[in-house]
Amino acid sequence: MKRWDIKDLTLGGLFTALIAVGAFLKITIPVQPVPMHFTLQFFFVLLAALLLGSKRAFASVITYLVIGLCGLPIFATGGGPAYLLKPTFGFLIGFAAAAFVTGRVYEIRKSTSFFWLLFSAFWGLLADYACGMIYFYVCSNFVLGVSVGWKLVFINCFLLTVGEDFILCILAAVLAKRLIPILGKLAK
Repeated sequence: MKRWDIKDLTLGGLFTALIAVGAFLKITIPVQPVPMHFTLQFFFVLLAALLLGSKRAFASVITYLVIGLCGLPIFATGGGPAYLLKPTFGFLIGFAAAAFVTGRVYEIRKSTSFFWLLFSAFWGLLADYACGMIYFYVCSNFVLGVSVGWKLVFINCFLLTVGEDFILCILAAVLAKRLIPILGKLAK
C-alpha cells in the first residue's frame, strides 16, 4: 500500500471538514419516534469516496465521527458520546460503510462514466441505509425502550429519505465526473 502523502492528508482533512459543514445545512422533518434531519453530509461522504477512494474516504469519515463523539458539536444536532444513544446515529456509522463501499465499487473499474459513478454511489446508499435502519431499530427497541416495528422503521428511515439521498447520489456522480480529471492532473 502506498504511503499517504501531504496531498492525501490535505484532501482527507478537507472532506472531514466538508462533512462537518454539511451537517449544518439541514432540513428537519418531525416524524415519530425521532425527528429525521436531511443534511448534505451524505453528499460529501459520496464525493470523498469517488475522489479519494475507499480507504482515504473511510479515514475521513472515521475522523469526523471521532471528532464528533469527543464532544465537538459537528453532528446535525450536536456532538458527544451521548450521540451513541440516538437512533439516527446508525446513519452516521453508515457514512463510514458508505464511504468504503462506494470507493471499493468505484475502484473496480475506475471509470469516469456517469453511470459507473452513480452505480458506485448507489451501493454506498444501500450500505448507509442498512447500517442506519438496523441501528435505528435496535437502539429504539432495546436501548430506549420505544417499541418500533420494522414497518415504521422502513417508512421513517427509508421511504421518507431515500428520494433526497438518491438525488444526492446523482449530484455526487455529476460533480465527481467533473473533478476526477482535475484531481488526476494535480497528482502529476
